[in-house]
This record gives sequence, C-alpha cells and structure tokens, in this order.
Amino acid sequence: MQTIFKQALYVAVLGTLAGAIAPAVASSHREAPFVTQSPKVDATDFYMFRSYESGRANFVTLIADYVPLQDAYGGPNYFAMDPNALYEIHIDNNGDAKEDLTFQFRFTNTNKDTKLSVGGKDVSIPLVINGGAIAGVNAPGANVRETYTVNVVRGDRRTGTKAAVTNVAGGATFDKPLDNIGNKSIPNYAAYAAAHVYNVNIPGCSTPARLFVGQRKDPFVVNLGETFDLVNIKAPATEFSAGAEKGAKDDLATKNVTAIELEVAASCLTASTGGDPVIGGWTTASVRQGRLLNPTPNSSSPSKEGGAWTQVSRLGAPLVNEVVIGLKDKDTFNASKPGGDGQFATYVTNPTLPALIEILYGKAGAKAPTNFPRNDLVAAFLTGVKGLNQPTTVTASEMLRLNTSTPAVAAGAQKRLGVIDGDNAGFPNGRRPGDDVVDIALRVVMGKLCTLNLGCAPADAAAGGLHFTDGAYLDDSFFNASFPYLKTPIAGSPQM
Repeated sequence: MQTIFKQALYVAVLGTLAGAIAPAVASSHREAPFVTQSPKVDATDFYMFRSYESGRANFVTLIADYVPLQDAYGGPNYFAMDPNALYEIHIDNNGDAKEDLTFQFRFTNTNKDTKLSVGGKDVSIPLVINGGAIAGVNAPGANVRETYTVNVVRGDRRTGTKAAVTNVAGGATFDKPLDNIGNKSIPNYAAYAAAHVYNVNIPGCSTPARLFVGQRKDPFVVNLGETFDLVNIKAPATEFSAGAEKGAKDDLATKNVTAIELEVAASCLTASTGGDPVIGGWTTASVRQGRLLNPTPNSSSPSKEGGAWTQVSRLGAPLVNEVVIGLKDKDTFNASKPGGDGQFATYVTNPTLPALIEILYGKAGAKAPTNFPRNDLVAAFLTGVKGLNQPTTVTASEMLRLNTSTPAVAAGAQKRLGVIDGDNAGFPNGRRPGDDVVDIALRVVMGKLCTLNLGCAPADAAAGGLHFTDGAYLDDSFFNASFPYLKTPIAGSPQM
C-alpha cells in the first residue's frame, strides 16, 4: 500500500476540519463558538485514571484543566479563575447517564490593595505582588489572594445532598497558588506549588483524599501554526518512516493551563451497591443566566450576576466536540447533559471525519471504514467497550469511562497508545496524561477496533492497520510520577 504523508493525515484531522467542521484545536482549546468568548470557563482536557504513584494503587485521580493557551508572561493579571462561575467534576457510577457524585468548585479573588507611600500619599500598586519574593501559602508579598471551596453533592447536581470538603488540618477554604510569574518573584515554584497540595476529608468517604488547584504546564501536545497554514510542516515524514510520530513541533510547549485535581479512593467513587467497578466522568463549567454590567465598575463590582446556573462548557472523552460534533451543534453539546446525547447519535454512527479523510486521501490508501452504523465508535464514545470499561448496565452517553478494577501501570512502563497497544490501563479505559489520544483517536476512527474485532470485522476497515499520527509526540515521560502529575508551569521570566 502506498505510504501516506503525515501532513496529509494531519490536515485531514485538524487543518481541513478547521474549515469543514469547526475552528477547533485538540484537545478542547476553544472548541465551540460561544465558549471562545469566555476562556475562564473553557475546559481544555479531562483525565481520570488509576493513580500510578507508588503506594496509591487504591486511588483514582481526576484532573479537569481550564483556561487554554496561557502565555506564561501574561501579566499583570495572569489567569485567575472566574469567581462568578461554578466548576464541576461529575461521576456516574451506575451507568444511567446521570451524575451520582459531583465535586463543585467556587473561587474567590481578594485584592489586598497593597499601597506604597509616594510623595506623602498612599497609592495602590498595579501588580499581583508587592515587591517581596513569594515562598509560602498566602505569602506577605502577594497582593492578590485566590481561594476556593469544594462541595460534594450526592445525587442530582442541583437538588442533591451537598456537604463541604474540608482540610484534614482544619477549615474548608483552600488557597490556589499564584501563577508562575517568574523566578525572581517565586524562586522555587515547584516547592511553592507543592505547599498547596491538601489532604482533605470528603463527607461520606472514610479515606482522606488529596486536592490541588493551580497552574500547570499544558499537558497536551499539538502542532497548531503549521497545520492551519495549509499544513506547512517542514519535515516531510511518512506514516511508516522513522521518526514520523515525532516529526511535528508542539505549539503548546510554552503554554500553561489551570488544573483542578482530586485524588479519591476508588471505593468512594464506585457504587455502594451492585459491585460495578466502572465509573463514568466528565467536567462542566456553568455561569449565571444573567449578567448586568456596571457602567462605573471597580475591582469588586464590575458586573452583577444572577439567575440559575447555565452550563456553557462540557468535556468527557477528548476530541468529541472538536472532530465528532458538527459545527451547528457544538454550543448545544457544551450545554447538554449525557442523558440527552441521543440527539448527537448520528455524529457517532455516521461520522464525517473518516469520510473527509477518504475524500482527500483515499487514493493514498486512507479508506474510511464501511460498517454502518459504526458500532465500534458507539463503544468507544458512548457505552464503553464490553469486557474493558462498559458498565454492567449502560445508557449510551458521552463520557470518559474507567474500570477501576484494572490495575495501574507504573510510570515508565505505560504504553502511549493505551488499549490498542495492549495497555488496558490507558485510553479509552480512562485517560492518563501520557496517553497520546490524538494518535489513538485517529486510528480508532479509521477502524483500528475493527482489526481487533471490537464492534466490526477487519474487512470493514481497509485502513484500520495504518499507523495514523499527528506527528506531535506524547508519552508518560512528559509527566511526573506522583500527584499532581502535571509538570510545573512555564515561568513568565526564567532568568534570575
């Protein structure tokens, strides 16, 4: 079979989709038209995996990343979370497409209003630090303090039973570290951030959990600029040539995100009855229905928010809203709940992405699978794969599903292609930071599961065995081997 240029594969997946489907980039950076107007509530990635830190085998780590494409030098205000938003992580532990457990995060930003005496007058400073180096939690040198609270809701996220998550050391309010301004302002950012990892008590769970919220190095990798410039990739690697999977640059290499992270005992996430080890998870962000702008604003009252919570961002499995959902329904998907996903079923059973790839590059061997409906993709996106991560009873709905009985694989031994390369602890059985979901998703939509006789037969997918790749490489070596796993964020000013 004729080899397929990596550039062709990548434009089919992302570059062409920019015009044919959406102005989106993997994973979920600016994935829907409306949420581009509100980056503080734009979920970029969601992870859910068995903790692979030594001694934490009985825990599950949940990571919801928000605020995409953060430039490390983005002062003077940097990237605080929205105090008028509600950020949530949801768990469905009985397969009915409804949340059974929700962790709710609310943020408060306090301006300490540090003043300097200038010519006999006390004048407010314009910066988030007041001249002293930052080393500890709520340090004197910080002019801004960002705190947050966490509630756990059992049952419906709006009407269920709510209780506060508390610090083992006392209190129910937690500090979020300042963003990584630079090495002069925060000389040891790794140690500073580590001081914001909390041991917490979750009501209804007898085992303490761990909690961290703060800026991290963006864990996703993707070649953006050259892709959208008509796939102007300088290194013409082919699908089969050495180095193809590392042939493109990562345009997120210097970007940060804000991570909301919880590490919870698996037994506290699974259903208390029935014994099903499979859980589903997703993250959402909501804002109030109404916003009245203050014509004479100040730092404490630029607007007045009111009305019911309205969901504006949703993310479970990666890439779904980017390359599966049609442009006209992207905002609808972000506002929807898993229980209503029947309205999007055709996008999965009759997907456009493989058809676009075949239209553009079928002569080079990129033939779309021929099995309709695409039951292999229904399993991957909507039900979980039977025998891997499908609940005992399941309502078809989009979310990330994890079989908590599958043992974790230690850092260094993980396979970046997860399940399709024989590592059942990886995507789509949950998602670890080191799972290369772009390469996995490319191969799955083009029929890789058919070659494994999962929902279709090998004859249904002529290109199912091809090594599709986006050329931006990712594996577990890009991450830490312990909580909070994601790397220290890029510093705004690396010089001392």
